[in-house]
Amino acid sequence: MTEFEFVFLLYALLLGLSLIELLAGMGRALELKFASDAGGQSFKIGWLTPALAVFVMLDLLSFWIFAWRVRDLMTVSALSLLAVMMFASSYYLAARLVFPSEPDRFADLDTHYQRVKGVVMVILIALVGVQWLYLLSIESIRDGLLTPLAAGMTLVLVGLMAAVIFVRSPRWSLILLLLLVARYLVIYAL
Repeated sequence: MTEFEFVFLLYALLLGLSLIELLAGMGRALELKFASDAGGQSFKIGWLTPALAVFVMLDLLSFWIFAWRVRDLMTVSALSLLAVMMFASSYYLAARLVFPSEPDRFADLDTHYQRVKGVVMVILIALVGVQWLYLLSIESIRDGLLTPLAAGMTLVLVGLMAAVIFVRSPRWSLILLLLLVARYLVIYAL
């Protein structure tokens, strides 16, 4: 087992659990919606929470790809394992908050979205900052990172995420989330 494989095992486990948390949350919401449609308690999923979930999934994927790209730079130490655990655990916390554990406590998931969007986005913005600090500390990566395109794409990402925190309008919230999703889809297509 290489040093990267040893460290990545912990990283992949926590990011995988984050993905499962998002999918399980969507499954719980769909089950409740199906029950509502069959004559149960009124429940509306809306668009905001699922759009946030898709964005978090794509963002999670970007960090998974990031880990692969820096695989040759990883070394095993107590500090690197602690950093990986804290980083990926923060991701799990953000993913865990996207859907409520008891969606039946909400008549509309848009209400839940308005409660958690700020915390989720602050966690994700902090993770972008940590990633940049790590990458800037590596001389062989620094020059490629400080290009107008790389810096601009990151500023767009952080700017859109920050806007999500402050926008209260459901319509504008959805537009911002769709722009965040589109940003990742364009990057992944290139």
